[in-house]
Amino acid sequence: MPPEDDAEAVAAAVFAALADPTRRALLAELASRGPATATDLAARLPISRQAIAKHLALLSDAGLVHAEQGERRRVRFHLRSAPMAVAQSFLAALARDWDRNLSSLADYLGARPSDSD
Repeated sequence: MPPEDDAEAVAAAVFAALADPTRRALLAELASRGPATATDLAARLPISRQAIAKHLALLSDAGLVHAEQGERRRVRFHLRSAPMAVAQSFLAALARDWDRNLSSLADYLGARPSDSD
């Protein structure tokens, strides 16, 4: 997991993790139904338990899930929203920059004399 004080690295890890539709499905499943084991998730999704475990490891590396040891050596995965909030902040800042640039362009185009004058 990237250091939490490096917002750009956290955002990059989140975006890389979210690039895969299977990982997005796993996150959606954890968000809607709460913590689950890899076996629970494999029963709900059309993916093997081994593939689920591999994807959960990548999500864990990005900080999006946290593994917690349960009873009888069962590991339950919990959703972590903090890295997602960092990525959202990164996107919001990017959107503000684009909005500012587009607004400047619109002002410039609106101030230009038209060709029909």
